[in-house]
Amino acid sequence: MFMPQKLTFAVIGDSAAFGTGDFDETGNPRGWAHYLKENFREDVNYFNFSRPGAKSTEVKDAQLPQALNVEPDICAVIVGGNDLLRNGFDPALLHKNLIETCLELFSKGSEILMVQLHDPGELLRIPTLLKRVLRRRVDSVNSVYESVAKELDVLLIRTREIPDVHNLRNWHIDRMHPGPFGHQLLAREMAVALRKRGWNVSLPLVKEQKCAAKSARVIWLIRNGLPWFLKRSVDLLPVAILLMAMEALHICREFVTQSR
Repeated sequence: MFMPQKLTFAVIGDSAAFGTGDFDETGNPRGWAHYLKENFREDVNYFNFSRPGAKSTEVKDAQLPQALNVEPDICAVIVGGNDLLRNGFDPALLHKNLIETCLELFSKGSEILMVQLHDPGELLRIPTLLKRVLRRRVDSVNSVYESVAKELDVLLIRTREIPDVHNLRNWHIDRMHPGPFGHQLLAREMAVALRKRGWNVSLPLVKEQKCAAKSARVIWLIRNGLPWFLKRSVDLLPVAILLMAMEALHICREFVTQSR
């Protein structure tokens, strides 16, 4: 008796791929991949090899081989946020890692999904100069994704084009990751893109979510946000200060040039 082959859906990447910002009742990560997986109209083998904190080199060298072993029909590659938050961020290296990752997946016949970054400066209460620096780096990551999408036949979700994407209801307490509502929106965007390629997937429902109580947000920030900030400060803060000084100098030069 012929048994239809299951669809294999794999995910590699960082915390945005892991599901940070959306957890089930037992505290396990759920996220957009869960909602997408639940809406395929056929049996699915689902594998999520992502890890919070992963950079593109780790995704290529450690996570990609695991994904290749399961020969995914569809593979989401979500990485870049941690690359930009590190000292020594190199867009050329990110581009190289993504191209090599995608080519390896193509060799297995995989459909590839990628997602551009939102604009954290629209959500974070940080100095204007730091917003400019952060925006410049985020734009660099998004430019890499755009370039990869043009060079290779991948599905690219342009996050900033999602209507009302920077509404706070869509975002986790840290304002860097989608919240439950945002993860559902992202799953829906991915389903729309996959349907255009002929994949048999329903559009995930987007349900209103209750906002966490203020006390819960404060507890989360103390328990998770503060340690993350201190850890990143050792690596990125000195560079951020230097980059803000360079940005201020650039603004001054522009002002002098326009005044002449």
